[in-house]
Amino acid sequence: MQRPSKETINQLPPYEGLALADILIIENEQDAAQALDVLRQQVSVGYDTESKPIFRKGEVSPGPTLIQLATPSQGFLFPTRFPVALEAAAEILANPKIQKVGFGLKDDNRELRGKLGISIVNTEDLSMTLKRLSGEKNAIGARAGVAMVLNARLGKGAQKSNWGAYPLSESQILYAANDAHSAICIQQEIKGH
Repeated sequence: MQRPSKETINQLPPYEGLALADILIIENEQDAAQALDVLRQQVSVGYDTESKPIFRKGEVSPGPTLIQLATPSQGFLFPTRFPVALEAAAEILANPKIQKVGFGLKDDNRELRGKLGISIVNTEDLSMTLKRLSGEKNAIGARAGVAMVLNARLGKGAQKSNWGAYPLSESQILYAANDAHSAICIQQEIKGH
């Protein structure tokens, strides 16, 4: 297993992942209950966060504006502007029985702990797992990881969009959910599920 070049990645088929119909945005008690019913049953979930980009020098990030969790068949987006969404996401992130899997988790975890007071336990940082498996010197990001393990190209189009805006656009919803979804799919592939 080795890190593919940018040229190789660009020639891969796009990562299909989840469709809009497979993604639930948590805005109220009913959404939260539905998400928790599914997420509490999982052994591990894909995990990521998005934060409002900083546009001015010296401006400080308010912290994550979106927390994403995914199973192999569903994505759940928790906008931190809704207290009920924040509470539901915090429950899963703090649950020691459910592993949270993603890329570059140190920053996500620090931001969630520092800005939102959420403690995260039982994580697997795929950047480090793939670095170890491939014998690479550097950590491996989500785009390279998806190419290496799933043989697909993860779109990064919405990455730098305004995550502080609401409602989210379709491209933001798909991007955010599939960042978390690709992580759980990579973990399953590595473990031979």
